Amino acid sequence: MSSNAEFEKAAEEAKSLPDKTSNDDKLILYGLYKQATVGDCNTSKPGMFDPKGKAKWEAWNKQKGKEQSTAQEEYIMKVAELQEKYT
Repeated sequence: MSSNAEFEKAAEEAKSLPDKTSNDDKLILYGLYKQATVGDCNTSKPGMFDPKGKAKWEAWNKQKGKEQSTAQEEYIMKVAELQEKYT
């Protein structure tokens, strides 16, 4: 089980991932982060005129039902994976 300190450290490290990090990977991180910090998606889906907002909403909604502690652990692992992949 991860600690909040490990999660916060991973969140800081995610900010320094290179620009070449794919949008798909960024969306996975976004969804896991929101699930870990807020829980299940609690906002309405953005409309077709907000494609970026819609993509972020969908990434978060894919994590629905996942325990916040599990999302934290997966987030930490994903950040580590992306650091190896892109740095």
